[in-house]
Amino acid sequence: MSQPFVLSAAAAREYPYKGNFFDVNGGRMHVLDEGPADGSPLVCVHGNPTWSFYYRRVVERFSPEYRVVVPDHIGCGFSDKPQDWPYQLADHVNNLVQVIEDLDLQDITLMVHDWGGAIGMGAATRMPERFKRFVVTNTAAFRSLAIPPSIATCRIPVFGSLAVRGFNGFSRVATIRAASRPLPQAAKDGLTAPYNSWANRIATLRFVEDIPLKASHPSYAELHRIEDGLAGLRDRPMMLCWGEDDFCFTPKFREEWQQRFPEARVHAWDGVGHYVLEDAPQRTLAAMERFFAANPLHAETVTGAGEE
Repeated sequence: MSQPFVLSAAAAREYPYKGNFFDVNGGRMHVLDEGPADGSPLVCVHGNPTWSFYYRRVVERFSPEYRVVVPDHIGCGFSDKPQDWPYQLADHVNNLVQVIEDLDLQDITLMVHDWGGAIGMGAATRMPERFKRFVVTNTAAFRSLAIPPSIATCRIPVFGSLAVRGFNGFSRVATIRAASRPLPQAAKDGLTAPYNSWANRIATLRFVEDIPLKASHPSYAELHRIEDGLAGLRDRPMMLCWGEDDFCFTPKFREEWQQRFPEARVHAWDGVGHYVLEDAPQRTLAAMERFFAANPLHAETVTGAGEE
């Protein structure tokens, strides 16, 4: 199903975690579960081409108090990488829902990035009673035709497979384009480690192919469902931490989130790219701490909108 990979010594020092495995649709799904078992759950959902390594600093900062749960989607990280699985949005949502139900997580704070926005919000709109707060970073959970040319070219038959799976032209290039400043070698090693072969890059390509740009696309209906369900979450506290220099999820996506969630607390950072937690980790973590303090899980009132 997948080929093994080993983290470099430098990357392993930043990711000293060993998760559990859940049997889900598609195989074994690797899930970090760090912190007290009775702690309030902080569920972090990654995108493409990252994995739970991307949230390593969130785990380090918040696991002393929170139960930090970070799944690797099927095809990503330490999870199985089946070659004949559909790799469609609804499948990823179903897997996340199953993990949440299996762990019986309640009063969830959800943090999302990239494809994690659609997948995480897909779960939240499916089971809204379990979700209390949202931290949204450079992502979408609604339909859009805005796709960068560099990503669109990866959808071209044959060329896309050769570029993404043959030459690693997505996860490797992302370590350059998705950050506004050069990443340390440990971060580059960690982010790209699971995608070390043609077989292990299956999800990297399938995520690109699964972007639903028209109604005939297999994932269009699921994304439409998620988009329609966002209104039902408007009463929950939300914070946006946005890298304004993102070539993919540009400020226009942030503005749409603000239209849909006008009470959201907003941080819009110049000089920060798509990998917000790589470009601005301390700013993001500090903003999360303030947001959590201002919006306790069982408070009767929440803070209003604002920008910083």
